[in-house]
Amino acid sequence: MEELYQLIETKIKEAGYPGSIDGREFYNDISEEADSRENGMYVFLIKKSDTLAYQGCMTILDNEFDLHYVDIVEGEMVCHVDFDH
Repeated sequence: MEELYQLIETKIKEAGYPGSIDGREFYNDISEEADSRENGMYVFLIKKSDTLAYQGCMTILDNEFDLHYVDIVEGEMVCHVDFDH
């Protein structure tokens, strides 16, 4: 799992997000959102704080999910991270 967390951090950094992100925490937040849904494709919003939110799209299939993209919104800044490429 550590490799997955590192990959998440790398993808987000390569997309231009200037802040600090913890891959494990990010994965757990997305996973928790997926666990609350039935199978299907969803657009979601996870509000981390008054100034930080994750908006994205994922497909949920039985016991797994596929995160397509997430927009990290921090104040006026929006950083788009495409996990499909």
